[in-house]
Amino acid sequence: MTSPLSRRSFLGMSGAVGLTAALTACGGGTKIGSGSSGAASAAPTFSGGEYTGPKVTLDYWNGFTGGDGPHMRTMLAAFNKEYTGRIEVRNVTRRWEDLYPAMPTAISAGKGPDVAIIHNDWIGTFAARKVLTPLDDVVAALKLSDSDFIPAVWQAGVYGGKRYSIPLDVHCLGDYWNAAHLDKIGLKEAPADKATFEDALAELSKAGIANPFWMPNKWPAHLMFMSLLWQHGGELYSEDGAKALWGGEQGTQALAWMVEQIDRGVSPAKVAIDTQYAAFKNDKVSFTWDGIWQINDLKTNAPSLRWGMSPVPAIGGTAATWSASHNFVMTSQAARDVNKVQAAKFFIDHMSRQSTEWAKAGMIPARNSARQEAAIADLPQIKLASDLDAFHFLPALPGVGDVQSKALELAVAKAVLKQSSPADALKEGVATADKLLAENKRKYGQ
Repeated sequence: MTSPLSRRSFLGMSGAVGLTAALTACGGGTKIGSGSSGAASAAPTFSGGEYTGPKVTLDYWNGFTGGDGPHMRTMLAAFNKEYTGRIEVRNVTRRWEDLYPAMPTAISAGKGPDVAIIHNDWIGTFAARKVLTPLDDVVAALKLSDSDFIPAVWQAGVYGGKRYSIPLDVHCLGDYWNAAHLDKIGLKEAPADKATFEDALAELSKAGIANPFWMPNKWPAHLMFMSLLWQHGGELYSEDGAKALWGGEQGTQALAWMVEQIDRGVSPAKVAIDTQYAAFKNDKVSFTWDGIWQINDLKTNAPSLRWGMSPVPAIGGTAATWSASHNFVMTSQAARDVNKVQAAKFFIDHMSRQSTEWAKAGMIPARNSARQEAAIADLPQIKLASDLDAFHFLPALPGVGDVQSKALELAVAKAVLKQSSPADALKEGVATADKLLAENKRKYGQ
């Protein structure tokens, strides 16, 4: 994916503004999920094994419109070829920011997907809306557990005590570094902790790199903040989803460090969106923290750049990085047909096992067995999975995307733009977040 596309994709997955209102409208003004036609619990039980029923056609929605699209289409073509005459999967690709608002209405009308890919932070919202059907029977039939997957991503698919997804991958922030710049100060790879990272920045400045680490105020600034929050031992939200916790001491430390990079001259002020990544591609920046989906863009569009990638340094003392996941889900539309249920659940399990091809799209396979394949061992993102405990995900709270975009992201931007101190920006943001969380509890009937 290019940087602008990946940014828009994340905006789509993290809270397509207005979706909560759209869902409320679908529910006729009642609490979201009350009286819904999903009938999720009535879906026939998955028996395991290959699909043996009559031929069925499954509509499959996903948002892979960028460089990851060809890899998914390759996986689908192989599936359709192998199971021709039994299952036909029709691929429907839409931008994430269009896909999420469209799904509930389309499914209600019987014109939506039978299976889909959604990001982990949408699972709670769609489960509460009864757009999804639980997959606990798939887990039981196939004897799957967190030992088969990266534990954190496995837990991210649970809402209300039920499993609604099978994870395909993990995508996270990585620390991209310019090898030629590091050569100037005698380093062969990126520093891994606060002291050595800050020392490297100081040495790079002395070596003539004016601003070695540009600090964005928007994308992906909030992802950087969340990573640093977790590194300092903080949490985003209370377990019951009633309170925002990112405004405390750990959050202030995290955001203050981001602002300090501007105060120290390491970064210019008011970095426009996407320019820190463009500067890295153009050999002007020594380090940039960005998503691993940029790997293929660098390979294609910056072939002369010598770069490497390492885990985000443990500035707060503990390894932690923002992570997300593409997840297979089955919808309440498929649950109305016993044969579609069996075919859809077989398709989900089959596709989640074929993630070696998906790793070529720049993703980290969620299944442990796939990450151990020799064919992908040398891909740059695989080494980011050396410490599985470092992956942290947004909780499965209904409507969490709106809280992020309308409160947390704005607080981070205000501090980095010097419109408010880190502590004051976070205090204001938490007040907004708590109001939104309370409203979400009412809307989703929690």
